[in-house]
Amino acid sequence: MVDDCTLCNPAPRRRAWRVTMMLCILSVAGQAPADTLPDTVARLKASVVGVGTLERTRRPPAQLLGTGFVVGDGRHVLSNAHVVPDKLDKDKQESLVVFVGGGPAPEVRLATKVAEDLDHDLVLLKISEAPLPALQLGDSAAVREGEVYAFTGFPLGAVLGLYPVTHRGMVAAITPMAVPPANAGQLTPDLLRRLQANYAVFQLDATAYPGNSGSPLYDMATGTVMGIVNKIFVQESKENVLHKPSGISYAMPINYAKELLTKAGL
Repeated sequence: MVDDCTLCNPAPRRRAWRVTMMLCILSVAGQAPADTLPDTVARLKASVVGVGTLERTRRPPAQLLGTGFVVGDGRHVLSNAHVVPDKLDKDKQESLVVFVGGGPAPEVRLATKVAEDLDHDLVLLKISEAPLPALQLGDSAAVREGEVYAFTGFPLGAVLGLYPVTHRGMVAAITPMAVPPANAGQLTPDLLRRLQANYAVFQLDATAYPGNSGSPLYDMATGTVMGIVNKIFVQESKENVLHKPSGISYAMPINYAKELLTKAGL
């Protein structure tokens, strides 16, 4: 007499295990694969632009100052406020522009500043001509320490050229934007103002360079923007006593930018 009890005979258990594994394999095979970072970068690059100025009598005529990315109706760009010059040389017909595309001959579009939030170092620009693909903005309140994001921009663009570069970094901390210095003599008017309007920013274990300011910090699978990389404004507030800070960068939560867009009617 053959005992079919699964406790006594391992054969039924093996058959059941094989059936379960086959069902799992078929289930996974039937799902659409999640986007990889290379896929996301390929999509997103069309929405990342350089921000700078153009003066045709200057050599070189184009000056790249930072990074921005397209939002809203495709005719608006978000960046850091400190990227945009306070004044343009109108006598020499200097213009605020964005650089679209990459390589040695990018498309140049005129830009105008339509709104800014100096407390959070944010600026909204409007660009000329046809709309560009806009990026989706997420909810930065959902960002957690330990999550990994990517950012794409133009580090050292004046040296390396207009070729978008992607970095990846973990949110090492969600930390106050400004920290009081140990010595009152280190207080500056700007730092004092930032201490009074204190809020949290994302600290990243990645190195950003001049030119990365304004880069979108985004989910690697979806491309949803969760923050805006800030190279100078925050770093001066938190690390002004350090001579050569390295390996740490910061990003402004995107919800502050969404508030700016709402005020601008977008």
